[in-house]
Amino acid sequence: MSQDIIVDYHGYTCQITLNRPDKRNAINFPTLLELKEVIRKLHYAPKVRTVVITGAGEKAFSAGADLKERVGMSQLEVKEFLYTIRNLLTDIENLPMPVIGAINGLALGGGTELALACDIRLASDRATMGLTEVALGIIPGAGGTQRLARLIGRGKAKELVFTGRKVEAKEALSLGLVNEVVKQEELVKRSLEMAEVINNNGPIAVQQAKFAINQGLEVDLKTGINIEAKAYEVILPTKDRLEGLAAFKEKRKPEYKGE
Repeated sequence: MSQDIIVDYHGYTCQITLNRPDKRNAINFPTLLELKEVIRKLHYAPKVRTVVITGAGEKAFSAGADLKERVGMSQLEVKEFLYTIRNLLTDIENLPMPVIGAINGLALGGGTELALACDIRLASDRATMGLTEVALGIIPGAGGTQRLARLIGRGKAKELVFTGRKVEAKEALSLGLVNEVVKQEELVKRSLEMAEVINNNGPIAVQQAKFAINQGLEVDLKTGINIEAKAYEVILPTKDRLEGLAAFKEKRKPEYKGE
């Protein structure tokens, strides 16, 4: 493997860093395939309870697709790239554990689409986001039109996509595009702190809560409530549920095993 993707572990948290700072962490095909393999392994990593995704350096989370590479691609190669990144972002969204996007700077096009695939987004005070594809005569191709509209609403999503306008961190927060804005130098620390709070909760419960929210949003309320009920049933026979009750009774911190 190259060093375009760096993977670090902090207890139960896996930190993934896009490591092409000289290219504003733009995603070329080798980087895309490397990230795909990392995410594939995380689907089968029982000891990982949270994931943090960020970019190397202080300028960019990710400027999106590597346009210098794109210029030399055939139409078939572009289709393959889009198919791969579209499925990859869906795989990130469908990871069983929560994913926190630590947006440390510029996040344009595919960079914003990557952030949208995360469950929670924390932005530095220097972050800039935007689905700018229409300025290049194309549209977002990795789920951006769908995830943005679901996150901030149809009207505002159309405005941002149709104009290709970039938004700074403060506006992104007001739109609900990000959950929190923190100082640049504190971003990764804050993201890992939030991950640690999540890690201290019952991992099976967190996974089932994520499943219920993600699946329930795509259906009517009655069906969503049924999805929630089924997710709860998964938790009932677990040791973690009994540990939570015992810890509450004994007034101590629970020790969850993910069992």
